[in-house]
Amino acid sequence: MAKKPGKAKKQQSGGTPATVALTAAAVAYTVHSYEHDPAHPSYGEEAAEAMGVSPDRVFKTLVADVDGALTVAVVPVAGQLDLKALAAALGGKRAAMADPALAERTTGYVRGGISPLGQRKRLPTVLDASAASHATICVSAGRRGLEVELSPTDLTTLTSATLSPIARTP
Repeated sequence: MAKKPGKAKKQQSGGTPATVALTAAAVAYTVHSYEHDPAHPSYGEEAAEAMGVSPDRVFKTLVADVDGALTVAVVPVAGQLDLKALAAALGGKRAAMADPALAERTTGYVRGGISPLGQRKRLPTVLDASAASHATICVSAGRRGLEVELSPTDLTTLTSATLSPIARTP
């Protein structure tokens, strides 16, 4: 007796929820892979260096708590998240960085590999306005050592992001 075929897996072989979401949305993107160094002090700077891309085009995904609600902030690795600006962008009063364990549980990704795409629970997202000045930007593809490059317009559309100046230079 022949076995019935099982259910199709949600992810493609080797894919992450982020790359699966991009493929399903039929947007143009490029995957960049590099060997992650656990000793590197900054995931974002490591990605920029490994890919040979300017740090103002590589964006990190941070999870913050704005007035009690988890929110995603996407800012250039060359800058820092301005928590007051993030709260203001969402009409909130206070913002603080979220507990890392809660961020991981909520998004389904590990710290240093949190992607704004394909999250377990879709969170409100704010993309720093500087992204609009680039034809393409890079964000985590859902694991350390894996980035996706796509247009900021596509990222904004796929995440329903608000575009606002939420980064400051150190």
